[in-house]
Amino acid sequence: MIGRLNHVAIAVPDLAAAAATYRDTLGAKVSAPMDLPEHGVTVVFVELPNTKIELLHPLGDNSPIKKFLESNPAGGVHHLSFDVDDIIAARDRLKAAGKRVLGDGEPKTGAHGTPVLFLHPKDFNGTLVEVEEVA
Repeated sequence: MIGRLNHVAIAVPDLAAAAATYRDTLGAKVSAPMDLPEHGVTVVFVELPNTKIELLHPLGDNSPIKKFLESNPAGGVHHLSFDVDDIIAARDRLKAAGKRVLGDGEPKTGAHGTPVLFLHPKDFNGTLVEVEEVA
């Protein structure tokens, strides 16, 4: 059902400093910041040969990343994202297996302009998992 690792998301308290670390220290290609109000985050993507790192920073007071950073002030791994061919089929299969889909269970548009869903971390060994439909 799942495909390749799409990205590893890391919540960061200082987006500009984190982006500079990957760009200037490690020599990675780093995108411009992109606000995603529907998700309450500003993101920057670090392009790697085999995947991406998504740097997450809170956007607004109701951001889930704000709450995450209150518990983890230095930042840390927030979620893993995996590709799926058909997000509705994946959702239905996951729910049939007893896995919990967060929110209302309907896909939202993610940072890549594609449908995404998040799965409860308690169902995946303490790790928040995102599935993202890819064409």
